Amino acid sequence: MTVVGTTPPPRLPVRDKAARHRTGGVSPMLTRLAAERATGVLVRASGTLYLAEGRVVHAESPLAPGLGVLLTAHGTLDARAWQDAVDRADEPGTADRLLVDGGRLAPGALELCHLSALYDAAYFALAPSSTPGRFRYGATHWLGSVHPVPVGAVEHETLRRRALLHRIWPDPATDSAPLERLDTAAAPAVAPRQSAVLARVDGLRTATDIARDLGRPAFHTLVAIRRLAAAGLVAPRTAHPGTDGSGPEHPDPGHGAPATPARLTPVGPRTAQHPDIALLKRVRDALEAL
Repeated sequence: MTVVGTTPPPRLPVRDKAARHRTGGVSPMLTRLAAERATGVLVRASGTLYLAEGRVVHAESPLAPGLGVLLTAHGTLDARAWQDAVDRADEPGTADRLLVDGGRLAPGALELCHLSALYDAAYFALAPSSTPGRFRYGATHWLGSVHPVPVGAVEHETLRRRALLHRIWPDPATDSAPLERLDTAAAPAVAPRQSAVLARVDGLRTATDIARDLGRPAFHTLVAIRRLAAAGLVAPRTAHPGTDGSGPEHPDPGHGAPATPARLTPVGPRTAQHPDIALLKRVRDALEAL
């Protein structure tokens, strides 16, 4: 009897999901600057990173509250003491010495708040952008080097935060748009930190506005807002001109008529009014991402 050998079928390709979250995929320029141990400032569309010998020593972004806000919002440091240190910082490293050596701030408190502000601003500064970054060699920050952080650690944390937000609620529109509260028939219980955020949602404030108002890191505020969005309690607002009866629904741009006032209405009202529907939307988005 002849035995016919069979070749096992090839294994189906499996997408390496971890590849999207590996260190080194955030900013090739930043990785190169770290390798050459560069000192200077990397300017990107949404923020800046200060490097000293290839390590990140400070980060700033208009989307994140700065170190001064985090230090002074809850009484860790008097606002006048902070402003005095800023005004007297005539060279890098002067400000932190004025604060610590002058007894106005404990070294540990400064380091913790500085790291929180650094990672917070770096998350926004390293956001994907079509605008190329530029690096100015030799530039330094007036605060000096409080606690240098390896570039790999900054990139790893940035990717971790992106993945966390996507797991909570995959729609990033809530990160930047003005937010409004939604009426939910069966509103779930809200944690205290989320409740403070929800209380400031008024149809005008963005996540950045709320973070500054609370004196919290912006990323922590994004986490709370995405959880509120997943629960169907908040949604971004967008303008729909001509829907409030104040003007034609489809104005003719050829006649040069002035733009009609826009009434703000929620995005996707049917998908955000009920937690069950919001959950189904999350499941759909997760399946599409596989």
